[in-house]
Amino acid sequence: MSVTDSQTEHVGEVEAALLDAELFMKYQAPDRAIKRLKTAVEVNGRSLKLRERLREVCAGQKHTEEAARQCLALASLYIEREDFDTAHDRLLEAKQLDQRINIASGLEAIRRARRPDLKPVPAAEPVFERKHFTLAGDLSAISVFDAMQVIENARLHGVLTLSNDAHQGQVKFNDGRIVDASCDGESGDKGFQKVVEITSGTFEFQKTPEQFPVRIQATSNTNLILDTLRVLDEQKQ
Repeated sequence: MSVTDSQTEHVGEVEAALLDAELFMKYQAPDRAIKRLKTAVEVNGRSLKLRERLREVCAGQKHTEEAARQCLALASLYIEREDFDTAHDRLLEAKQLDQRINIASGLEAIRRARRPDLKPVPAAEPVFERKHFTLAGDLSAISVFDAMQVIENARLHGVLTLSNDAHQGQVKFNDGRIVDASCDGESGDKGFQKVVEITSGTFEFQKTPEQFPVRIQATSNTNLILDTLRVLDEQKQ
């Protein structure tokens, strides 16, 4: 079979699955539509059309876990195509559909793709400033987004400090929500932009009993991070 024939067959399989799914939906059989689309996705995993339709049907039928999984898969495909805005939307949707989902890997993938100049460098021997902290690690092994996800899920008050030879930044949390940041003389949103650019060194999180004044306004941590990555990309261009 020639390459052209193979490609034609692939497109034909996708279109056939989409048509079958539409017929099942028309005749009020959404579970059969979902099953048909999932079977087709197993064979054509890189098809945006199939995954988008499966996402739509699952979300419409309140199959939120499957819809969220498709959002994550779609985000990865869109990142590969450098369609960062759509990847941004799918990551947000995944989090909205299922709050338990950890989208840190997707956020890190967008950061690496948008800003390839920000490469993590392993710390030779991580040195932590405090002996008593709730969470700590090497930024080359655990991204700052993973750390933020843990703090958000645990709904903690406290300060996340990121340090390396060149920079030190802090992010403040109230009940797991980012409310302020500071780095290199900047605070608030501009401070957070500089914090996100710290990809090497160490991080430490110290719990605090009190809440902090809110200097960063965002609907969610995920929205804030994705919007910040977009701004950094625009500044780099």
